Amino acid sequence: MAMAHDGNVDLAGVARMFDPARLAQARRISKMSKADLHRKVGVSAAAIGQYERGEVRPRAETVAALATALGVPPGFFALGRPRVQVDIAEASFRRLRSTTVTQQQQATAYVEQAWELSCYLEESVEFPELDLPAWAHADSFDVPDPATAARAMRQHWLLGTGPIEHLVYQLEQHGILTVFFSMKEDASLDEKSRIDAFSTIALPRPMIVLTPDKANDVMRHRFSAAHELGHIVLHHGRQGTDSQLERQADMFAAEFLTPRDVIRDQLPRRINFNRYEELSQLWGVSINSLIFRSRELDLISESTARRAYITLNGIARRPMPVHDYPGERPELLKSALELLDQAGVPLTQVAEDLQMTPRHIRRLADIDDPQPKLTLVNDRPDRRK
Repeated sequence: MAMAHDGNVDLAGVARMFDPARLAQARRISKMSKADLHRKVGVSAAAIGQYERGEVRPRAETVAALATALGVPPGFFALGRPRVQVDIAEASFRRLRSTTVTQQQQATAYVEQAWELSCYLEESVEFPELDLPAWAHADSFDVPDPATAARAMRQHWLLGTGPIEHLVYQLEQHGILTVFFSMKEDASLDEKSRIDAFSTIALPRPMIVLTPDKANDVMRHRFSAAHELGHIVLHHGRQGTDSQLERQADMFAAEFLTPRDVIRDQLPRRINFNRYEELSQLWGVSINSLIFRSRELDLISESTARRAYITLNGIARRPMPVHDYPGERPELLKSALELLDQAGVPLTQVAEDLQMTPRHIRRLADIDDPQPKLTLVNDRPDRRK
Protein backbone atom coordinates (compact mmCIF):
# COMPACT_ATOMS: atom_id res chain seq x y z
CA MET A 1 0.00 0.00 0.00
CA ALA A 2 1.54 3.30 -1.10
CA MET A 3 1.69 5.81 1.74
CA ALA A 4 2.59 9.48 1.70
CA HIS A 5 5.33 10.70 4.02
CA ASP A 6 2.77 12.31 6.34
CA GLY A 7 1.11 8.93 6.98
CA ASN A 8 -1.86 9.55 4.70
CA VAL A 9 -2.71 7.28 1.81
CA ASP A 10 -0.92 8.21 -1.42
CA LEU A 11 -3.97 8.73 -3.63
CA ALA A 12 -1.86 8.95 -6.77
CA GLY A 13 -0.27 5.63 -5.84
CA VAL A 14 -3.68 4.04 -5.34
CA ALA A 15 -4.78 5.41 -8.72
CA ARG A 16 -1.75 3.77 -10.37
CA MET A 17 -2.49 0.44 -8.61
CA PHE A 18 -6.27 0.65 -9.03
CA ASP A 19 -8.06 -2.73 -8.89
CA PRO A 20 -11.27 -2.54 -10.99
CA ALA A 21 -12.86 -5.50 -9.20
CA ARG A 22 -12.52 -3.72 -5.84
CA LEU A 23 -14.68 -0.88 -7.10
CA ALA A 24 -17.34 -3.31 -8.32
CA GLN A 25 -17.25 -5.15 -4.98
CA ALA A 26 -17.59 -1.95 -2.93
CA ARG A 27 -20.45 -0.77 -5.14
CA ARG A 28 -22.26 -4.13 -4.80
CA ILE A 29 -21.97 -4.20 -1.03
CA SER A 30 -23.32 -0.63 -0.87
CA LYS A 31 -26.26 -1.58 -3.16
CA MET A 32 -25.41 1.27 -5.51
CA SER A 33 -25.98 1.31 -9.24
CA LYS A 34 -23.44 2.95 -11.56
CA ALA A 35 -25.93 5.82 -11.89
CA ASP A 36 -26.15 6.19 -8.10
CA LEU A 37 -22.38 6.31 -7.83
CA HIS A 38 -21.82 8.75 -10.67
CA ARG A 39 -24.22 11.21 -9.04
CA LYS A 40 -22.29 11.02 -5.77
CA VAL A 41 -18.83 11.21 -7.33
CA GLY A 42 -19.39 13.69 -10.16
CA VAL A 43 -18.19 11.55 -13.07
CA SER A 44 -20.39 9.93 -15.70
CA ALA A 45 -22.00 6.51 -15.27
CA ALA A 46 -20.04 5.49 -18.39
CA ALA A 47 -16.81 6.42 -16.59
CA ILE A 48 -17.78 4.24 -13.61
CA GLY A 49 -18.24 1.35 -16.03
CA GLN A 50 -14.84 2.05 -17.59
CA TYR A 51 -13.19 2.03 -14.15
CA GLU A 52 -14.84 -1.32 -13.29
CA ARG A 53 -13.81 -2.90 -16.61
CA GLY A 54 -10.24 -1.67 -16.22
CA GLU A 55 -10.39 0.40 -19.40
CA VAL A 56 -9.58 3.66 -17.59
CA ARG A 57 -7.94 4.36 -14.22
CA PRO A 58 -9.53 7.06 -12.08
CA ARG A 59 -7.55 10.12 -11.09
CA ALA A 60 -6.34 10.60 -7.53
CA GLU A 61 -9.15 13.02 -6.65
CA THR A 62 -11.71 10.59 -8.11
CA VAL A 63 -10.29 7.77 -5.96
CA ALA A 64 -10.90 9.95 -2.90
CA ALA A 65 -14.45 10.73 -4.03
CA LEU A 66 -15.20 7.04 -4.71
CA ALA A 67 -13.91 6.10 -1.26
CA THR A 68 -16.10 8.72 0.42
CA ALA A 69 -19.19 7.71 -1.55
CA LEU A 70 -18.73 3.99 -0.81
CA GLY A 71 -17.58 4.32 2.81
CA VAL A 72 -14.21 2.61 2.38
CA PRO A 73 -10.62 3.79 2.92
CA PRO A 74 -9.05 4.92 -0.39
CA GLY A 75 -6.49 2.13 -0.09
CA PHE A 76 -9.31 -0.40 -0.43
CA PHE A 77 -9.10 0.09 -4.21
CA ALA A 78 -5.41 -0.82 -4.53
CA LEU A 79 -4.17 -4.08 -6.01
CA GLY A 80 -2.16 -6.55 -3.95
CA ARG A 81 -4.54 -8.18 -1.46
CA PRO A 82 -6.15 -11.63 -1.85
CA ARG A 83 -9.59 -11.45 -3.43
CA VAL A 84 -12.22 -13.88 -4.64
CA GLN A 85 -15.41 -13.47 -6.61
CA VAL A 86 -18.59 -15.39 -5.80
CA ASP A 87 -21.20 -15.41 -8.53
CA ILE A 88 -24.90 -15.44 -7.70
CA ALA A 89 -25.16 -18.87 -9.35
CA GLU A 90 -22.64 -20.21 -6.80
CA ALA A 91 -24.83 -19.33 -3.80
CA SER A 92 -27.92 -21.25 -2.68
CA PHE A 93 -30.30 -18.31 -2.25
CA ARG A 94 -33.66 -19.21 -0.79
CA ARG A 95 -36.76 -17.50 -2.19
CA LEU A 96 -34.72 -16.50 -5.23
CA ARG A 97 -37.72 -15.02 -7.01
CA SER A 98 -38.49 -12.54 -4.23
CA THR A 99 -34.93 -11.25 -3.82
CA THR A 100 -33.61 -8.70 -6.27
CA VAL A 101 -30.36 -9.11 -8.20
CA THR A 102 -29.04 -6.09 -6.28
CA GLN A 103 -29.70 -7.84 -2.98
CA GLN A 104 -28.01 -11.01 -4.17
CA GLN A 105 -25.00 -9.06 -5.43
CA GLN A 106 -24.71 -7.30 -2.09
CA ALA A 107 -24.85 -10.61 -0.24
CA THR A 108 -22.19 -12.27 -2.42
CA ALA A 109 -19.92 -9.24 -1.99
CA TYR A 110 -20.35 -9.65 1.76
CA VAL A 111 -19.32 -13.31 1.45
CA GLU A 112 -16.22 -12.32 -0.50
CA GLN A 113 -15.15 -9.92 2.24
CA ALA A 114 -15.91 -12.39 5.04
CA TRP A 115 -13.69 -14.92 3.21
CA GLU A 116 -10.98 -12.26 2.91
CA LEU A 117 -11.11 -11.62 6.67
CA SER A 118 -10.98 -15.36 7.40
CA CYS A 119 -7.93 -15.79 5.13
CA TYR A 120 -6.14 -12.97 6.89
CA LEU A 121 -6.92 -14.47 10.30
CA GLU A 122 -5.90 -17.99 9.27
CA GLU A 123 -2.39 -16.71 8.60
CA SER A 124 -1.99 -16.34 12.38
CA VAL A 125 -4.77 -18.43 13.96
CA GLU A 126 -5.42 -22.13 13.39
CA PHE A 127 -9.04 -22.69 12.35
CA PRO A 128 -10.81 -26.07 12.67
CA GLU A 129 -10.26 -28.33 9.68
CA LEU A 130 -13.19 -29.01 7.39
CA ASP A 131 -14.74 -32.26 8.59
CA LEU A 132 -17.23 -33.72 6.11
CA PRO A 133 -17.76 -37.34 5.01
CA ALA A 134 -16.31 -38.33 1.63
CA TRP A 135 -19.70 -38.28 -0.12
CA ALA A 136 -20.23 -34.63 0.91
CA HIS A 137 -17.15 -33.31 -0.90
CA ALA A 138 -17.45 -31.49 -4.22
CA ASP A 139 -15.78 -34.26 -6.24
CA SER A 140 -18.24 -36.95 -5.04
CA PHE A 141 -21.30 -38.03 -7.02
CA ASP A 142 -22.37 -40.75 -4.59
CA VAL A 143 -24.70 -38.61 -2.47
CA PRO A 144 -27.38 -40.34 -0.35
CA ASP A 145 -31.00 -39.20 -0.11
CA PRO A 146 -31.63 -36.25 2.27
CA ALA A 147 -32.84 -38.25 5.30
CA THR A 148 -30.02 -40.80 5.00
CA ALA A 149 -27.52 -37.96 4.57
CA ALA A 150 -28.80 -36.25 7.72
CA ARG A 151 -28.41 -39.42 9.78
CA ALA A 152 -24.94 -39.96 8.31
CA MET A 153 -23.90 -36.41 9.20
CA ARG A 154 -25.03 -36.93 12.80
CA GLN A 155 -23.01 -40.12 12.93
CA HIS A 156 -19.93 -38.54 11.33
CA TRP A 157 -20.00 -35.65 13.81
CA LEU A 158 -20.75 -37.99 16.75
CA LEU A 159 -23.96 -36.14 17.62
CA GLY A 160 -26.00 -39.19 18.62
CA THR A 161 -29.75 -39.19 18.08
CA GLY A 162 -30.86 -36.62 20.66
CA PRO A 163 -31.31 -32.84 20.46
CA ILE A 164 -28.40 -30.87 18.99
CA GLU A 165 -27.35 -28.10 21.32
CA HIS A 166 -25.43 -25.10 19.97
CA LEU A 167 -25.92 -25.87 16.28
CA VAL A 168 -23.89 -22.95 14.91
CA TYR A 169 -21.06 -23.88 17.27
CA GLN A 170 -21.13 -27.41 15.83
CA LEU A 171 -20.94 -26.07 12.27
CA GLU A 172 -17.93 -23.91 13.10
CA GLN A 173 -16.18 -26.66 15.06
CA HIS A 174 -16.36 -28.84 11.96
CA GLY A 175 -14.80 -26.26 9.69
CA ILE A 176 -17.84 -24.56 8.13
CA LEU A 177 -17.48 -20.79 8.29
CA THR A 178 -20.71 -19.20 9.52
CA VAL A 179 -21.39 -15.48 9.42
CA PHE A 180 -24.26 -13.11 10.13
CA PHE A 181 -25.44 -10.78 7.40
CA SER A 182 -27.45 -8.15 9.24
CA MET A 183 -29.61 -5.82 7.19
CA LYS A 184 -30.89 -3.54 9.94
CA GLU A 185 -28.92 -0.54 8.68
CA ASP A 186 -30.65 -0.69 5.30
CA ALA A 187 -33.34 1.97 4.94
CA SER A 188 -35.26 -0.23 2.46
CA LEU A 189 -35.89 -2.90 5.10
CA ASP A 190 -39.21 -4.03 3.64
CA GLU A 191 -37.60 -4.89 0.33
CA LYS A 192 -34.50 -6.32 1.88
CA SER A 193 -36.33 -8.34 4.49
CA ARG A 194 -37.21 -10.86 1.80
CA ILE A 195 -33.65 -12.17 1.57
CA ASP A 196 -33.05 -15.34 3.56
CA ALA A 197 -30.16 -17.54 4.68
CA PHE A 198 -27.86 -18.87 1.97
CA SER A 199 -24.63 -20.80 1.57
CA THR A 200 -21.82 -21.38 -0.91
CA ILE A 201 -19.20 -24.03 -1.57
CA ALA A 202 -17.42 -21.86 -4.16
CA LEU A 203 -14.68 -21.08 -1.62
CA PRO A 204 -12.00 -23.37 -0.15
CA ARG A 205 -14.05 -23.44 3.06
CA PRO A 206 -17.87 -23.75 2.80
CA MET A 207 -19.71 -20.74 4.17
CA ILE A 208 -23.20 -20.38 5.63
CA VAL A 209 -24.68 -16.88 5.82
CA LEU A 210 -27.52 -16.36 8.29
CA THR A 211 -29.75 -13.30 8.44
CA PRO A 212 -30.99 -12.94 12.03
CA ASP A 213 -33.04 -9.83 11.37
CA LYS A 214 -35.05 -11.60 8.66
CA ALA A 215 -36.98 -13.30 11.46
CA ASN A 216 -35.06 -12.93 14.69
CA ASP A 217 -36.15 -16.21 16.23
CA VAL A 218 -33.66 -18.83 17.34
CA MET A 219 -35.85 -21.76 16.26
CA ARG A 220 -36.18 -20.53 12.69
CA HIS A 221 -32.51 -19.57 12.74
CA ARG A 222 -31.46 -23.13 13.68
CA PHE A 223 -33.62 -24.64 10.94
CA SER A 224 -32.09 -22.23 8.40
CA ALA A 225 -28.59 -23.27 9.49
CA ALA A 226 -29.47 -26.98 9.15
CA HIS A 227 -31.14 -26.27 5.78
CA GLU A 228 -27.95 -24.62 4.47
CA LEU A 229 -25.84 -27.51 5.78
CA GLY A 230 -28.12 -29.69 3.66
CA HIS A 231 -27.29 -27.64 0.56
CA ILE A 232 -23.56 -27.92 1.29
CA VAL A 233 -23.49 -31.70 1.67
CA LEU A 234 -26.19 -32.62 -0.87
CA HIS A 235 -25.97 -30.18 -3.73
CA HIS A 236 -22.36 -29.74 -4.77
CA GLY A 237 -23.53 -31.12 -8.14
CA ARG A 238 -26.52 -28.70 -8.15
CA GLN A 239 -28.85 -31.17 -9.88
CA GLY A 240 -32.59 -30.53 -10.02
CA THR A 241 -34.84 -27.48 -10.01
CA ASP A 242 -34.60 -24.79 -7.34
CA SER A 243 -37.82 -26.02 -5.73
CA GLN A 244 -36.53 -29.62 -5.66
CA LEU A 245 -33.23 -28.55 -4.07
CA GLU A 246 -35.07 -26.47 -1.47
CA ARG A 247 -37.39 -29.36 -0.62
CA GLN A 248 -34.42 -31.71 -0.26
CA ALA A 249 -32.62 -29.24 2.03
CA ASP A 250 -35.78 -28.97 4.15
CA MET A 251 -36.00 -32.78 4.39
CA PHE A 252 -32.34 -32.90 5.44
CA ALA A 253 -32.86 -30.19 8.09
CA ALA A 254 -35.94 -31.89 9.56
CA GLU A 255 -34.18 -35.25 9.88
CA PHE A 256 -30.94 -33.67 11.11
CA LEU A 257 -32.68 -31.72 13.88
CA THR A 258 -35.43 -34.23 14.74
CA PRO A 259 -34.54 -37.82 13.70
CA ARG A 260 -37.74 -39.59 12.77
CA ASP A 261 -36.97 -42.79 14.70
CA VAL A 262 -36.77 -40.76 17.92
CA ILE A 263 -39.23 -37.92 17.38
CA ARG A 264 -42.02 -40.21 16.11
CA ASP A 265 -42.56 -41.69 19.57
CA GLN A 266 -42.51 -38.28 21.23
CA LEU A 267 -44.97 -36.41 19.00
CA PRO A 268 -48.64 -36.39 20.06
CA ARG A 269 -51.21 -38.29 17.95
CA ARG A 270 -53.61 -35.36 18.22
CA ILE A 271 -52.95 -31.63 18.40
CA ASN A 272 -51.58 -30.77 21.83
CA PHE A 273 -49.89 -27.37 21.92
CA ASN A 274 -48.54 -27.86 25.43
CA ARG A 275 -46.76 -31.00 24.27
CA TYR A 276 -45.52 -29.26 21.12
CA GLU A 277 -44.13 -26.45 23.27
CA GLU A 278 -42.24 -28.95 25.44
CA LEU A 279 -40.78 -30.64 22.37
CA SER A 280 -39.96 -27.30 20.80
CA GLN A 281 -37.84 -26.31 23.80
CA LEU A 282 -36.27 -29.77 24.02
CA TRP A 283 -35.27 -30.13 20.36
CA GLY A 284 -34.70 -26.48 19.48
CA VAL A 285 -37.20 -26.39 16.62
CA SER A 286 -40.39 -24.39 16.08
CA ILE A 287 -43.87 -25.68 16.85
CA ASN A 288 -44.65 -25.01 13.21
CA SER A 289 -41.98 -27.48 12.12
CA LEU A 290 -43.18 -30.04 14.66
CA ILE A 291 -46.70 -29.88 13.24
CA PHE A 292 -45.24 -30.34 9.77
CA ARG A 293 -43.18 -33.27 11.06
CA SER A 294 -46.33 -34.82 12.58
CA ARG A 295 -48.07 -34.61 9.22
CA GLU A 296 -45.00 -35.87 7.36
CA LEU A 297 -44.87 -38.94 9.62
CA ASP A 298 -48.63 -39.56 9.14
CA LEU A 299 -49.39 -38.96 12.79
CA ILE A 300 -52.07 -36.38 11.94
CA SER A 301 -54.17 -35.68 8.85
CA GLU A 302 -53.71 -32.82 6.40
CA SER A 303 -56.90 -31.11 7.60
CA THR A 304 -55.83 -31.43 11.25
CA ALA A 305 -52.45 -29.92 10.43
CA ARG A 306 -54.12 -27.06 8.57
CA ARG A 307 -56.37 -26.25 11.54
CA ALA A 308 -53.36 -26.41 13.86
CA TYR A 309 -51.47 -23.85 11.73
CA ILE A 310 -54.48 -21.51 11.82
CA THR A 311 -54.72 -21.82 15.62
CA LEU A 312 -50.97 -21.34 16.03
CA ASN A 313 -50.99 -18.17 13.94
CA GLY A 314 -53.50 -16.67 16.37
CA ILE A 315 -51.38 -17.34 19.46
CA ALA A 316 -49.09 -14.53 20.65
CA ARG A 317 -45.64 -15.93 21.29
CA ARG A 318 -42.69 -14.56 23.22
CA PRO A 319 -39.82 -13.63 20.86
CA MET A 320 -36.66 -15.71 21.19
CA PRO A 321 -33.87 -13.51 19.76
CA VAL A 322 -30.84 -15.36 18.39
CA HIS A 323 -28.41 -13.21 20.38
CA ASP A 324 -29.86 -14.55 23.64
CA TYR A 325 -28.66 -18.09 22.86
CA PRO A 326 -24.94 -18.84 23.18
CA GLY A 327 -23.72 -21.31 20.62
CA GLU A 328 -26.23 -20.08 18.02
CA ARG A 329 -24.34 -17.02 16.83
CA PRO A 330 -21.00 -17.20 15.01
CA GLU A 331 -17.88 -17.08 17.18
CA LEU A 332 -15.02 -18.22 14.93
CA LEU A 333 -14.02 -14.88 13.39
CA LYS A 334 -14.71 -13.03 16.64
CA SER A 335 -12.56 -15.43 18.67
CA ALA A 336 -9.74 -15.24 16.13
CA LEU A 337 -9.76 -11.44 16.34
CA GLU A 338 -9.65 -11.65 20.14
CA LEU A 339 -6.62 -13.97 19.97
CA LEU A 340 -4.85 -11.57 17.62
CA ASP A 341 -5.64 -8.68 19.94
CA GLN A 342 -4.10 -10.59 22.85
CA ALA A 343 -1.03 -11.15 20.68
CA GLY A 344 -0.68 -7.41 20.10
CA VAL A 345 -2.58 -7.03 16.82
CA PRO A 346 -5.67 -4.92 17.57
CA LEU A 347 -8.76 -4.85 15.40
CA THR A 348 -7.76 -1.42 14.11
CA GLN A 349 -4.56 -2.95 12.72
CA VAL A 350 -6.54 -5.74 11.04
CA ALA A 351 -8.79 -3.11 9.48
CA GLU A 352 -5.78 -1.15 8.25
CA ASP A 353 -4.15 -4.26 6.77
CA LEU A 354 -7.36 -5.18 4.94
CA GLN A 355 -8.11 -1.55 4.06
CA MET A 356 -11.60 -1.79 5.55
CA THR A 357 -13.13 0.30 8.32
CA PRO A 358 -13.01 -1.10 11.89
CA ARG A 359 -16.80 -0.90 11.96
CA HIS A 360 -17.03 -3.14 8.89
CA ILE A 361 -14.61 -5.68 10.38
CA ARG A 362 -16.81 -5.81 13.49
CA ARG A 363 -19.86 -6.33 11.28
CA LEU A 364 -18.22 -9.23 9.41
CA ALA A 365 -17.22 -10.88 12.70
CA ASP A 366 -20.55 -10.20 14.47
CA ILE A 367 -18.92 -7.99 17.10
CA ASP A 368 -21.27 -5.46 18.65
CA ASP A 369 -20.25 -1.87 17.99
CA PRO A 370 -18.95 -0.23 21.18
CA GLN A 371 -21.60 2.01 22.65
CA PRO A 372 -20.75 5.72 22.74
CA LYS A 373 -20.37 7.02 26.27
CA LEU A 374 -22.36 10.01 27.47
CA THR A 375 -20.15 12.59 29.14
CA LEU A 376 -21.73 15.25 31.34
CA VAL A 377 -19.91 18.56 31.57
CA ASN A 378 -19.92 19.78 35.19
CA ASP A 379 -18.63 23.32 34.81
CA ARG A 380 -21.15 24.49 32.23
CA PRO A 381 -22.19 28.17 32.26
CA ASP A 382 -25.16 29.11 34.39
CA ARG A 383 -27.90 29.88 31.85
CA ARG A 384 -30.08 31.56 34.46
CA LYS A 385 -27.94 34.68 34.42
